[in-house]
Amino acid sequence: LTPLSSCFVAGIQMLSVQPDTKPKGCAGCNRKIKDRYLLKALDKYWHEDCLKCACCDCRLGEVGSTLYTKANLILCRRDYLRLFGVTGNCAACSKLIPAFEMVMRAKDNVYHLDCFACQLCNQRFCVGDKFFLKNNMILCQTDYEEGLMKEGYAPQVR
Repeated sequence: LTPLSSCFVAGIQMLSVQPDTKPKGCAGCNRKIKDRYLLKALDKYWHEDCLKCACCDCRLGEVGSTLYTKANLILCRRDYLRLFGVTGNCAACSKLIPAFEMVMRAKDNVYHLDCFACQLCNQRFCVGDKFFLKNNMILCQTDYEEGLMKEGYAPQVR
């Protein structure tokens, strides 16, 4: 679930316009920028209203500090991933995971956030919880240790 590599990711800087400098031309509308602030991206200057995602028209200076360009489009992260991202399947439910969706990973497995739970007792994991990957199943610590006991192994406590 990684974006395709043939795109360009650019930073967006917000700069204050200095009153004693010659106004810069906007790359979006070609008019002079006389506002208090301007954006600099792709080595060009923009009005805040002119640097927008080609798909959803969101103002890119407001949604983050990066933009994506591909196929002559300037895009926000979400639309870039929606259009060009790679999708995959959840290791727990096998359903499709859209490229723009947040996921959890365990080694080579990728999960929907809602599916990232112990596959025996369905306990959801919180930040900092230990989980174990055994035979391609995510297990909580209790179920993992119980499985080891049934197999005749004692878990090593460290």
